[in-house]
Amino acid sequence: MTKNKNKSLNNWKDKFTKEVKVDSVEDFFYSTDEEINIKPLYTEADLLDYKFNDISSLPGEWPYTRGPKASMYTNRPWTVRQYAGFSTAEESNKFYKKNLEAGQMGLSVAFDLPTHRGYDSDDELVVGDVGKAGVAIDTVEDMKVLFNEIPLDKMSVSMTMNGAVLPILAAFIVAGEEQGFDKKVLSGTIQNDILKEFMVRNTYIYPPEPSMKIVGDIIEYTAKEMPKFNSISISGYHMQEAGANNVQELAFTLADGMEYVRAALSKGLAVDDFAPRLSFFFAIGTDFFMEIAKLRAARTLWAKIMKDFGAENEKSLTLRTHCQTSGVSLTQKDPYNNIVRTSYEALSAVLGGTQSLHTNSFDEAIALPTEFSSRIARNTQLILQNETGITNTVDPLAGSYFVEKLTEDMCAAAWKIIKEVEELGGMTKAVAAGIPKLKIEESATQKQAKVDSGKRVVVGVNKFKNPNEPKIDVLVIDNEKVREDQIRKMNLVKSNRDSKLLEACLDNITNSAKNNEGNLLALTIEAIRARGTVGEVSKALENAFGRHYATNVGVSGVYGKFFEKDDKFMDIQKKINLFEKEKGRRPRVLIVKMGQDGHDRGAKIVATSFADLGFDIDMGPLFQTSKDVAKDAIENDVHAIGVSTLAAGHKTLVPALMQSLKELDKDNKIIVFVGGVIPEQDYQFLYDNNVSAIFGPGTSILDSAEEVIKLISEKNN
Repeated sequence: MTKNKNKSLNNWKDKFTKEVKVDSVEDFFYSTDEEINIKPLYTEADLLDYKFNDISSLPGEWPYTRGPKASMYTNRPWTVRQYAGFSTAEESNKFYKKNLEAGQMGLSVAFDLPTHRGYDSDDELVVGDVGKAGVAIDTVEDMKVLFNEIPLDKMSVSMTMNGAVLPILAAFIVAGEEQGFDKKVLSGTIQNDILKEFMVRNTYIYPPEPSMKIVGDIIEYTAKEMPKFNSISISGYHMQEAGANNVQELAFTLADGMEYVRAALSKGLAVDDFAPRLSFFFAIGTDFFMEIAKLRAARTLWAKIMKDFGAENEKSLTLRTHCQTSGVSLTQKDPYNNIVRTSYEALSAVLGGTQSLHTNSFDEAIALPTEFSSRIARNTQLILQNETGITNTVDPLAGSYFVEKLTEDMCAAAWKIIKEVEELGGMTKAVAAGIPKLKIEESATQKQAKVDSGKRVVVGVNKFKNPNEPKIDVLVIDNEKVREDQIRKMNLVKSNRDSKLLEACLDNITNSAKNNEGNLLALTIEAIRARGTVGEVSKALENAFGRHYATNVGVSGVYGKFFEKDDKFMDIQKKINLFEKEKGRRPRVLIVKMGQDGHDRGAKIVATSFADLGFDIDMGPLFQTSKDVAKDAIENDVHAIGVSTLAAGHKTLVPALMQSLKELDKDNKIIVFVGGVIPEQDYQFLYDNNVSAIFGPGTSILDSAEEVIKLISEKNN
């Protein structure tokens, strides 16, 4: 820097320290969740000595920091997608067609949890989940109805599917075929990102290693047979939703991508044969500039990674991504604030250079989005595209001292984690060891502690609260009717198929999986064409691979360290200690998830924070039935059961639990409390079913813990 610039900077430092009353500018640095120090001022001096980011690069040029294409939105804006699906294929199809008429440009399909987990709708394990958090798909006939009058040769379709990825992708291909379209013209994306399921979302079916064989077979098949289709969407979205900070999301996602590249190479494919069809999926939270820098850093690092793999095709080097605004940033309290949050998150994604975008609806912390709320979410993107002028220039924040330095800092921090994963032998081994999962759970607990302690402000939740909470209309799904309809349709398909042909197809799948011969997607297409169900194909694979069951390992001490001298925290500890003194043991709580809902962030945070307060905690395994939970509660002699629910199954699963408890808990001493995404209109229903307390999204852990120890103490007097 020149002497004059140095003098100006020193003058600014003097003025700054006097105005904010600190000894040095460094005293005013802000440390992010990612442990990146944010300075109050950035200058051109911060743009020197870059290792990753090349600030002189242009859009569409190496290392693609400024965007994968030279023209970006000046030529064509990002694709407006809305992730949607609920109830039956018929209802979802109506919803899709309305959205397309209203300006949506591509479809993004949400499947229900039984479909994700490879169960048919008539399975006893999925009674409360059918059609609740997505559309139920049992056979190719459902898939054909889902896309009825939607031309699959023209419409790009994104499908969030990982566990039952083979039968769902096969059903999509056969549905297109029976619409009259060859698979070569089908365009879109299948998520097919199984590694992140073992870390966070938990809609896995088979163990990690055979699951990776499925990933490789899909990449191989689509590379040869479906040139317009993206074989994998490498997803960080669910990592951030589970609590990962932005650096963790970036690093683990790219490390997953590296593992999938290796899986494809193991099939004998050349890197440039498949890499152009790899895509990514990131979450966009409320940290505005961090999210922009994350997308720029993702492109920068992926270009380097793919070059190291020997890629030469420019399309192999360019990271293309879909983004979705954050679900976990949405609040049940003062929910209209969520429209503002989503709008800024959408702007952040666009300024970061996303290729397509889904904006969440403001009511999704309460229930499934209504048609009204979905329209607002969709129009948020249309307003950005048509009214703000941000599509008139490419990467408008390029050259910003702050954004460029933050991009470099993100690259450096993520690269450090990627190297650590590589030293462990790659992401498959890291996932099997549970390392990423633990790091994400620790981050999630830290974030919750910051909110509960007031160190992080959430408007309308822990500050600036609305004394007059608005009433929100919510979408209600009749789960029993949907299940009955699905079973009826599935039985009709079964009664009209060639059972011997199907049996031979399913045997071929099992034998191929056992012997590691042939391509599993090709064989699954034959089974689906013969009218095999999602559950039957999944069972054929399970006969060879087995079904994966995770073990619970939690973090400890993370929540408590934020409250070492907090009066409320210490008061709850005193009440727990008093209970132990009077009863001879600590209050014991069983934290559970029921049904096929694998989103366990809330359950894990409650378990670890309650343990830090002094409760004895048992953590139930995922995917339990009500009978399993009641049996565990009696055997472990617990005082309370805490049920975490995020997938709208509470009106079916909780009453079933209460009935099971009634049969086993003869002394009626176990209280049940429920937390998660529960519309307020359902509270009385749960109270009428003898639930003792309900804690919605945004409830402070300390408030819930205080209520739980009070209820346990009253019940045991």
